[in-house]
Amino acid sequence: MPAQAIGIGVPSVVDVINGIVYDVQYIPSWVEVPLKRLMEEKYHIPVFVNNDANCFAVGEYHFGKGKGFDSVIGLTLGTGLGAGVIINGKLYAGSNCGAGEFGLFNYLDNVLEFYCSGSFFENVYQLDGVKVFEDAQKGDAHALELYKELGTHIGHAIKMVMYAYDPQLIILGGSVRHAYDFFQETMWQQIKTFAYTKSADRIKIEVSALQNSGILGAAALYYNAQ
Repeated sequence: MPAQAIGIGVPSVVDVINGIVYDVQYIPSWVEVPLKRLMEEKYHIPVFVNNDANCFAVGEYHFGKGKGFDSVIGLTLGTGLGAGVIINGKLYAGSNCGAGEFGLFNYLDNVLEFYCSGSFFENVYQLDGVKVFEDAQKGDAHALELYKELGTHIGHAIKMVMYAYDPQLIILGGSVRHAYDFFQETMWQQIKTFAYTKSADRIKIEVSALQNSGILGAAALYYNAQ
């Protein structure tokens, strides 16, 4: 069966109607690219373009831990902090594909993703995050303490998500999810300080088990368009 559509996830703001990509992170030359038009002219099938964190959330909703839920937030904890928002079974991208940019909320002396991402160790302590993870796996006390601190920050981020969208489920993705065992305790301690105790008791948090959530979600943008 031939392909019916193409889905693309990009780390940027997107005009999802016209498929125009703006200011792609790490590709400075992509200031304004009509990606949908270029791809449709080449392949002659519908093309759907969206933010990569949104694609992660859609992938988890259709194929991963989000199956069976109506309201899901996918948090991508990698070099930064991104999020995709599923409401009533549909992706909510916002007017400018900017919904879920929690990482840019003001927090302490910077923004959330400065503290709630894999870059935390370098940003705050000038340490290599990979090395900290390896040390934590070996039981190094200092590395484990750093992850406890990271967990507190992530807990703050999750509370902001809960106040904004009150989801049933939050799914953690990105490279930092592999260290969940090291930061979950302090993360949950912070979540339990949420003003509405029933919400804190009911919120479900899962760690993505999919290897290619974003790719699957990009493909599933076709479903969202139906």
